[in-house]
Amino acid sequence: MNSRLVNSRLVGTIRRRVIAVTGLAALLSMSLAATPAAAQASGTLRIITWADYVPADVAAQFTKETGIKVEVALSNNEEMISKLRATRGAGFDLAQPSQDRIAGPQQEFGIYKPIDLAKVRTERIQPDLLATVRRNATVGGKLYALPYVWGAEGLVVNTKRTKINDYLDLCRPDLKGRTSVRLRRPTLMAFAFAMGKDPFALYGNRPAYTALMEQVGAKLISCKANFRFFFDNRDQLLNGMRSGELHAAMMWDSGGWRLNRENPDIQFIAPKSGALGWLDTYALPARGKNEAAAYAWINFTLRPDIAARIAKSIGNFSAAKDADKLTDPVLRAQFAASFPDGFKSVRWYPAIPPGLEEIEGRILDRVKAAQ
Repeated sequence: MNSRLVNSRLVGTIRRRVIAVTGLAALLSMSLAATPAAAQASGTLRIITWADYVPADVAAQFTKETGIKVEVALSNNEEMISKLRATRGAGFDLAQPSQDRIAGPQQEFGIYKPIDLAKVRTERIQPDLLATVRRNATVGGKLYALPYVWGAEGLVVNTKRTKINDYLDLCRPDLKGRTSVRLRRPTLMAFAFAMGKDPFALYGNRPAYTALMEQVGAKLISCKANFRFFFDNRDQLLNGMRSGELHAAMMWDSGGWRLNRENPDIQFIAPKSGALGWLDTYALPARGKNEAAAYAWINFTLRPDIAARIAKSIGNFSAAKDADKLTDPVLRAQFAASFPDGFKSVRWYPAIPPGLEEIEGRILDRVKAAQ
């Protein structure tokens, strides 16, 4: 055989092998870059979060892919802040408070640590939601949260029993003993808006805010005979609507849509004065022990396929890009029916300044004690 042809083939084979090895190295490099912090993560990830936010099948897949075990403690905004305050930010590696509960607690108690954006696949996050969280969860120039899921709180009504269009309708005489709300700050905000006031605009004016909360508290006390009960948990409210014990209530969109799937007569509606928009987050407790695992989980759950499964579990929408394309079409249709104009009229919670929740707590205690 011609020696030049042999040499040519040999050189070609060597080049192909070099390219193959180089390509493999590049792929490995890309893989490591695609999952920041995942390579060194191990052990157990401790998450404090809301019900349904960590589906068992998603946690199992995460463990299978990373080797990291997941432990979940169920909580709500108030309990998360209370527990992290008591431990000075210890006990958990990841928390999921609402975006309006980041700046105030951080300024007062220092319970979170800043997000290292170099370790996060931020290109997977919807830019407008990331911008919203940046505005509300930045303290001293540092970002303390990232968006996870979002939704709204409004009204649920059994349309065969009554018709309502705003929060104050829950106080109508014909609905005595047939409505329900939570004794939590969202109810104070909702009734303030329904009374024609903007509580968010008064966040910086404590005397004016206190006066408004006094007015809202008085309204709730006068309406107390209408409330069958102040619900403490989702199941209590869902069962009250299912049984017909309640005709209408203040509720999250996900709960209303769940009831609607069971009974088309029950509908979730956006109130005339505006639904209250919430956005829950990823936040890092100040003294969490497994930060690498937390970042691994954040990047894992920002994948569109994983985010869509989480959204289905919660019944709301993910902040991850392209997850909505994989979301249950029934849920998308329910959203369109409840919010025909999208979220244009939704009132998004801004960051709560330190001290306001103490004012609200006194008002809520007064409403609870009133006869």
